[in-house]
Amino acid sequence: MAKKKTKFICQECGYESAKWMGKCPACETWNTFVEETITKSRNDKTVGISGGKPVALKEIEITGENRYDSGIEEFNRVLGGGVVRGSLVLVGGDPGIGKSTLLMQTAGVVSSSGRKVLYVSGEESPSQLKLRAERLEILNSDFNILAETDMAVIKEWVEKLSPDVLILDSIQTVYNPEITSAPGSVSQVKDATTALMNITKTSKLATFIVGHVTKQGSIAGPRVLEHMVDTVLYFEGDKMGTYRILRAVKNRFGSTNEIGVFEMRDKGLVEILNPSEIFVQKSDKENSGTVITSSIEGTRPILVEIQALVSLSSLGMPRRVTTGVDHNRTSMLMAVMEKKMGMQLQNCDAYVNVIGGLQLRETSVDLAILCAITSSFRDRACDPYTIIIGEVGLTGEIRGVSQIEKRINEAKKLGFKKVLIPKTNLESIKSAGGIEIIGVGSVDEAVECLF
Repeated sequence: MAKKKTKFICQECGYESAKWMGKCPACETWNTFVEETITKSRNDKTVGISGGKPVALKEIEITGENRYDSGIEEFNRVLGGGVVRGSLVLVGGDPGIGKSTLLMQTAGVVSSSGRKVLYVSGEESPSQLKLRAERLEILNSDFNILAETDMAVIKEWVEKLSPDVLILDSIQTVYNPEITSAPGSVSQVKDATTALMNITKTSKLATFIVGHVTKQGSIAGPRVLEHMVDTVLYFEGDKMGTYRILRAVKNRFGSTNEIGVFEMRDKGLVEILNPSEIFVQKSDKENSGTVITSSIEGTRPILVEIQALVSLSSLGMPRRVTTGVDHNRTSMLMAVMEKKMGMQLQNCDAYVNVIGGLQLRETSVDLAILCAITSSFRDRACDPYTIIIGEVGLTGEIRGVSQIEKRINEAKKLGFKKVLIPKTNLESIKSAGGIEIIGVGSVDEAVECLF
C-alpha cells in the first residue's frame, strides 16, 4: 500500500517544511515554497551499487579500460585525462552558451570511434537535433537519438541499448510520473539524478547531464545535485563574443579549476590548444596601463593581459570598476598604493579589465594589477616584453607564488625577454634559459624596476 505525504519544499535550496512559509530560513529567499506530494511504497527496495555487500579494498579489481579519449583534447584536459567509465558529469552554463553543441560534438566523435552513444533530449525533437548535426557536420557519426522526458522510459531504453555514453539534455525536463510535482522541481531533480547515478554506477557507462543555471549563475535546483555527481563543469563566456571557457569546479578523477578554451564558429566549437596566444597580443608599441601576467588555471599556465585606466573623477565618490578580477582585491591594492607608495588615488576613477573575458581568481596577479594602475596613473608604459608575477601583502611586501617555473617557461615560449617575480621564488628556479629574471621584495622596488 502506498503512503502519501505532503511537504512544502523550497525550490531554491531544497529545504523541507511541514507548512508553507513566505521566507525560506535556509537560503532566505521569498515565495519559493511549493507543495509537493511524495508517494512511497513500503515494499520498494533499492539495491546499492555494490549489491548491498561490503567488499575488501584489496579484493577490488579494475578490469578493462577505465578511461578513454573523448576525441576533443580540451575536453579531455578538463575531465582529467579523458572520459571515465561509471562517471556522472554535470555540465552547466547560461542559455545559448554552447552546452548542447559541445555534447553533440562529443557524441559524434565518440560514436565514430566505435562506441555506442544514446543522446536523450527533453527540449528538442529528433528533427531539430538532425538539423543541428547537419550544421556541425557530424552526419557520418552513428549515435542514437531519443526525445523523451519520462525517466522510466529512459531507463528502459538504456537497459535495452546498453550504451557506452549517455547524454541527457537537460535534467530539469525529466520527470517521474509517480511524483506529483512539476518537472524541474526539487523532488523531480533529486529523483532523476538518483536514478541516473544508479544506472551509471551499475552499468559502468559515462553519463553527461545538462543543468540549467539561475540568474546568479549557479546550477538550478537543489545544491545536493552538485554533491551527487562526480564532476561539475561550467561553460563560461560572453555570448556576444567567440571564446568559451569550460571550467571544472569539482572533479573526483582530476584537477579542479582546470579549464579548456574553445572558439565558437559557424560549424561548432573549435578547441584552442594555446590560449596564451589569444589572451596576449604582443606589440612593440608601448601603451600605458597595460601589463602581462601569468596565471595558473588547474595545471596549465596562461599568459593574460591586464589593462587599467585611471582618470580624475567628477563624482563625489570615485568609481571603481573591475572586469575579470576581484573588486575587493583591487580596492585593497589601491589602498596599499595610497599608504605605502604615496599615490593620491582618492579623487580618481579606476577601471581594471582582463582581456579575453577570463576570470582571474589567483592572488599571483596582484602585482600585475598594481603595476597596471601605476602605469596608467603616471602615464608611463611598461616594457611590452616583460611578465609581472607576484602576490601583494597589506604592508607592501611581495609574497612568493606557486609553480613559478611553469609560468616562466610559458613566457619563454611566447618570446618574452624579462620576468619580474618575488625574491622568495628565486631559490626555486634552476635555470633561467635565456630570459632575464628580476626578484623584487616590495612594491616600491617593483615600480622602480619597471618605470
